[in-house]
Amino acid sequence: MPNVFLSSPPPPGLTFQNPSRLNPSCLSSLCSPKSPKPRTLSIKCSQSDTYGQQRSFSPNNGPSYPPQSGVGLPPKVFVGHSIYKGKAVLTVEPRAPEFVTLESGAFKIGREGNVFLQFAPAAGTRQYDWDRKQIFSLSATEIGTLISLGPTESCEFFHDPFIGRSDEGKVRKVLKVEPLSDGSGHLFNLSVLNMLINMEESIFVPVTKGEYAVLVSLFNFALPYLLGWNTLADSARPEDTRRLNNANPRSGVDYEWSR
Repeated sequence: MPNVFLSSPPPPGLTFQNPSRLNPSCLSSLCSPKSPKPRTLSIKCSQSDTYGQQRSFSPNNGPSYPPQSGVGLPPKVFVGHSIYKGKAVLTVEPRAPEFVTLESGAFKIGREGNVFLQFAPAAGTRQYDWDRKQIFSLSATEIGTLISLGPTESCEFFHDPFIGRSDEGKVRKVLKVEPLSDGSGHLFNLSVLNMLINMEESIFVPVTKGEYAVLVSLFNFALPYLLGWNTLADSARPEDTRRLNNANPRSGVDYEWSR
């Protein structure tokens, strides 16, 4: 029986390649009522279904979110934790680090993440004046200080957003965290002096031991992410590690003592 050559053009189906080259007897046998139905129908359906599934497949089978600022980017997520008191509210919000691209295509931290402490004074019963809110940005080291703070210990942070510039000293922020007199927790006190707009504000929020424990737990969880260390753990694969070790057989200890 002569060979029959088939081509596979783009879905949805398959067709014969140049039927004029086929043996007439072969064509008649394919079209004969005694011959089985052409298999092109089943092949056509199979390829068409597969093609459609590949285009509409969603790995998580969940709702698809539109990208925020580019194709394939995940949706932005904002999280925070608030401690409401009668005279003010304290809100804690993390900010992710920023990465820069190297010439090799790899990434590195361009700016570490931080945690924003937002203080807003009360404007009434269970109402707060967010137009008068003041923000203090905690660095990784300052977060570590708060994590290690003992029940009878205090700390103080000073920020000047214009340090090293012509307006240095005209805007000052001081955050004091000190134990409450009755030993029930800590007092967060943010003082802001802005000579540029002739404004002076002091907002304090008492934080109980339980509330402080929650803050410490959040800080401990967020710290590796603020430094970008989670990206290293998420991107590490055994096959990549083995390939890199084969390319550079010196171990970490050998490399340390060889320098």
